[in-house]
Amino acid sequence: MDRVTASNFTWTDYAGALFDLDGVITPTAEIHEYAWGELFAAYDFTQADYLHHVDGKPRYDGVRDFLASRGVTLAEGTPHDAPGDDSVCAMGNRKNELFNVILRRDGIAAYAGSQATLDLLAEADVPSAIVSSSKNAVPVLAAAGLSDRFDVVVDGIVAAAEGLAGKPAPDGYLLGAERLGVDPARTVVIEDAKSGIAAGKAGHFAVVIGVDRGAGVDALLHSGATFVVSDLNELLPHADHDAAVRNGAA
Repeated sequence: MDRVTASNFTWTDYAGALFDLDGVITPTAEIHEYAWGELFAAYDFTQADYLHHVDGKPRYDGVRDFLASRGVTLAEGTPHDAPGDDSVCAMGNRKNELFNVILRRDGIAAYAGSQATLDLLAEADVPSAIVSSSKNAVPVLAAAGLSDRFDVVVDGIVAAAEGLAGKPAPDGYLLGAERLGVDPARTVVIEDAKSGIAAGKAGHFAVVIGVDRGAGVDALLHSGATFVVSDLNELLPHADHDAAVRNGAA
């Protein structure tokens, strides 16, 4: 069988599609990055820190990993801690508070290429799911007018209830495939974070599509992406596939 590339990929060849939310369906990654920057302002938080330490990870893991990069250790606390700075959970809860303030104030809309992809999948009866580390996936989908577009949502709340390991472990994607009723070997994962790409690869999914929103083509390919695009509109019928060469998928 020929290697799957951006040029020969066809959505209808697969049984289902599992999408990360932030940075893939909606530009909420930008809101997350801003909220993390506010949270860690005292630590000179950079975009490189966001991409390396927190992008795609469960919130408390992101707090813990970033602080470790600065040689800082905090008490773990509990998820019930009030938003603040005195524990990992308190900081994670503060970041969530900041995120929701921005979401309510500014709203959100799906990327045009992602919206068109969802339309294509719906017309072709290819089932789709959201698999996100965020505990805000449901309100984000509602804010974007996409609540009815996904057959299954596996988010941070579901992961906590089911005791799932976060990305880069494949647990969330495997549960998404199970609940969607599809075989991972015939299912596509779509991710913009290195940790999510690694999760798709670890789950042995048929295709793991990287969407480069800043992580970098080489980093996503190194993490296990089958190929990388800059936007999902590149995979729509009659799209310009010039990016295939850039993404190492010629």
